[in-house]
Amino acid sequence: MNCNFDKIKSAISGFVALTDEKWNAFSSGLLLKTFKKGDFLIREGQTENYIYFLNAGATRNYFLKDGRDYTVDFQFEGDFVTAYLSFISREPSPIFIELLEEAEVVAIPYRHLQEFYKKDHEGERIGRLMAEFQYVKRLRKEMDLLAFTAEERYALLLSKNPELIQNISVKHLSSYLGIQPESLSRIRKLQVRN
Repeated sequence: MNCNFDKIKSAISGFVALTDEKWNAFSSGLLLKTFKKGDFLIREGQTENYIYFLNAGATRNYFLKDGRDYTVDFQFEGDFVTAYLSFISREPSPIFIELLEEAEVVAIPYRHLQEFYKKDHEGERIGRLMAEFQYVKRLRKEMDLLAFTAEERYALLLSKNPELIQNISVKHLSSYLGIQPESLSRIRKLQVRN
């Protein structure tokens, strides 16, 4: 087995236990890719053809409106990332997914996943559980926006990847947190003092 597939195998095992035979069938269609900081997994207007798993690296999902960009999500090592709406609808993506640092990803091609679904009941289960994971993640973010202060939301994000979060621009972080850049600068200064 390719050692670069160990992390995704472990993540998928968290969803469903696959026999070696089923894992080999699934992993036979996986692709290992590397990206540089500033590269894009997808751009607005393209149709998403992959679900990616981050072996290493981090991404930012954002969309453009009236000349401004709005950050809607970040993903870090060990996360799955895709323009999911485009992936399942086969319509052009409304979002960009940009690499925030050099990354190594495992790409699951759309066609391979669809073939695996047809051949194996466990494949369908993997797909359903990945979809449920995306739903839960999105709902938690929406609830966090309503239930937590900006300071609490920033602390939660910081706990996921402190070093990288400190290096993400104030503009992108404040957009994600739904606050003004000046407010985020104040929050960061307060955390440094504490």
